[in-house]
Amino acid sequence: MLISCWSVKGGSGTTVVAAALALALARSGPVTLADLGGDLPAALGIDDPGRSGLADWLAAGPDVGEAALDRIALAAAPGLTLLPRGGPPGRLGALTGLPVDSGSALAAALGRRGTVVVDCGLVEPDQPGWALATEAQQSLLVIRPCYLALRRAYACPLRPSGVVLVKEPGRSLDGGDVEDVLGVPVTAEVPWAEIVARAVDAGLLASRLPRVLRCAIEAAA
Repeated sequence: MLISCWSVKGGSGTTVVAAALALALARSGPVTLADLGGDLPAALGIDDPGRSGLADWLAAGPDVGEAALDRIALAAAPGLTLLPRGGPPGRLGALTGLPVDSGSALAAALGRRGTVVVDCGLVEPDQPGWALATEAQQSLLVIRPCYLALRRAYACPLRPSGVVLVKEPGRSLDGGDVEDVLGVPVTAEVPWAEIVARAVDAGLLASRLPRVLRCAIEAAA
């Protein structure tokens, strides 16, 4: 099962949602978490000193083989393996200039690894994350109840199979509005909470996943 988490606007919470979803699923069996956004090692509290990652695998082309994915894998938590993005800092900088079909090749390779959650980050056409979001069996748009984000999601030709809504206090839009506009179900509503922000800032998601986040994301699992 290949599950993609993606967004149409920066700062939507895709990395936190992908990490929480993978950690929740790992309670029932082995899970691979693939990072195209570049922030998962820091969020999970994993030391990743500039090692090779998915950006290098994608750039190497088909000759490198799927076994190379095992060589870049990191143990993230019990039952959870992380495939880091690698490359320089920056959300998309390490993934530009790659072959158009590289994302499809990665989707096929990951699809043979059992349960896989992918943090696609902010998706753009002709970027690997776009292919992962398109070809995943479960494609989850992560969005806040923001008018600007909802406009972008409506205009985006990529349609998700479900939506994870990161709820914020004071917003006038809700899950029903998102479903009405996009025509897809909201599969989980994750409340914004200070305890989640503190866990992310401290790199403690892997060791101390806040209960409020785990309970909310299990609906999408």
